[in-house]
Amino acid sequence: MSAGPEQIAEAVRRLKDGGLVAFPTETVYGLGADALDAAAVERVYELKGRPSGNPLIVHVSGPEMAREVAGVWPASAQRLAEAFWPGPLSIVLPRAERLPERVTGGGGTVAVRCPDHPLTLALIEAFGGPLVGPSANRSGLLSPTDAAHVRASFSEDEVFILDGGPCPRGIESTVLRLEGDGFGEATVLRPGVVGAEAIASVLEGPVRNADAGSDEIHSVAESPGLMGRHYAPRARAVLVDREELELAEVGEAIVAIDFDEAPEGVFVVAMPANASAYAARLYAAMREADEAGPSRILIERPPLRGPDASSEAVWRAVHDRLRRATASA
Repeated sequence: MSAGPEQIAEAVRRLKDGGLVAFPTETVYGLGADALDAAAVERVYELKGRPSGNPLIVHVSGPEMAREVAGVWPASAQRLAEAFWPGPLSIVLPRAERLPERVTGGGGTVAVRCPDHPLTLALIEAFGGPLVGPSANRSGLLSPTDAAHVRASFSEDEVFILDGGPCPRGIESTVLRLEGDGFGEATVLRPGVVGAEAIASVLEGPVRNADAGSDEIHSVAESPGLMGRHYAPRARAVLVDREELELAEVGEAIVAIDFDEAPEGVFVVAMPANASAYAARLYAAMREADEAGPSRILIERPPLRGPDASSEAVWRAVHDRLRRATASA
C-alpha cells in the first residue's frame, strides 16, 4: 500500500473541489466523488461513459453516515450493517431528499455500503461525507482490481488515484433490496460473495435471489452492474466446457482451472480451483488474456457448486459476472 496521510489529504482536497478520486476497496477500485455534489457526480457519469439510468452505490463510513443518504433506516438494515459492514454488501433503501437524483439514476432508491479497506475508510472519515464509487473503469469493461488497472483507463489529470494494492475479494458487492412492511422482505439484485443464506441467517427470514433476466432488476435506480454486456474484455469472450478448450486455435486465449494441454500458439491464464481465490483473480486474469491480443478468449465454465454455502455464493457471483462478460450485447 503506497498511499498514506499526504495522499489522503490531497484526495480530500480534490473531492472538496469537485474532482474525482479512485480508491481501493475489498471488491474493486471505485471512482469516487462527493455524493452530495450533483456536478461532481455528473463528472463520474461523463468520464466513465456510463448510461444515465445506471445508478451509483454510495460509500459510507458506517450506519450513521448511511442514515444521511437513506430516507429511512429500518431495523433490518441495522442488523445487516452490524453483521456485514465493513464489507461487500450494498443495501438498497429509499433515498433521502438531500441526495441528488443523479446518484440514483433518477430513481427513488439508493444502494449504500461501508467498504472494508482501511485506506478508503480513512478517506471517507477525513472527507467527512459519503462518496459515490462505481468501478474505476470505462463503462462496460473489466473492473479494476489494482491501481495499475485504473491508470490504464484514466490519466492523472482526470483522476487522482489512491493506491491501496490489489483488491482481495475481486468482484463487486452483493446488492440487496429491502422492502415490505418494516422492510422485512429481502431480494438479492446482484450476487456477490455475501450470499442469500448468510443474509437470511441474520434477518431470520427468507431471502430471494432475483431472476437475472427479470424486469425487476433492470428498472431505474435498483442496482448497478445489471446491464447486458458488462465486466467484459475488449476481445470477444465465450464460456465453454472443458473439452472445447482442446479445440482452441492459434491466436486465441484460454482462461481455465489447471489446464496444461493447450495447443501451440494459444495463450493460457491459469485459474485457482478455490472459489474465493478464483473470484479475486477473475478480472485480472481476463485482463491478462485480453492484453495478449487474442482473436477470442475461451473461458472454461467454472463449478456451479461448492463444499459449503459460502463457496456456492461466490461461484454464483462468478457465474453472474462471466455471463455478462460473455454476453453478445
